[in-house]
Amino acid sequence: MNSYFSTVNSQLQTDQVTMLTRILVVDDDTETTELLKIILKPDEYEVVATTSGQEAVDLARNLSPDVMVVDLLMPGMDGMNVCREVRKFSSLPILVLSAISKPGIIAQALDEGADDFLIKPTKNNILIACLNRLTRRARVEQDYQKVEGNHYRMV
Repeated sequence: MNSYFSTVNSQLQTDQVTMLTRILVVDDDTETTELLKIILKPDEYEVVATTSGQEAVDLARNLSPDVMVVDLLMPGMDGMNVCREVRKFSSLPILVLSAISKPGIIAQALDEGADDFLIKPTKNNILIACLNRLTRRARVEQDYQKVEGNHYRMV
């Protein structure tokens, strides 16, 4: 019995080590998306960027990113609507990265489905730590679902 759990645990750890973290970034400011591509090391993160809220929703549905980073103020579909639409079909972790600092707007974004909120500008190490935390949480949930799908329950 112990060898089975060792095998499952080993496989889960291998899956986590070999995967790049795929981050979907949506911000109408291309300078921000380009800066995020530089900040997030290419050997650790795969960054897919778009300036369109609707395209971000489509990419979230078809690309299966690990985390989504969303700005709130965008023409067309804004970040609140992106969060709302993505939540209709996915539990993908969503980080709002916005210059808005009003507590009511932050609370609304979290209520609409965002998992966390950082105010621009933010320190690179805080952004990376937040993305890592959201990714870890999502992968643990995915691993739990994989194991439970085979009728084994992690305890």
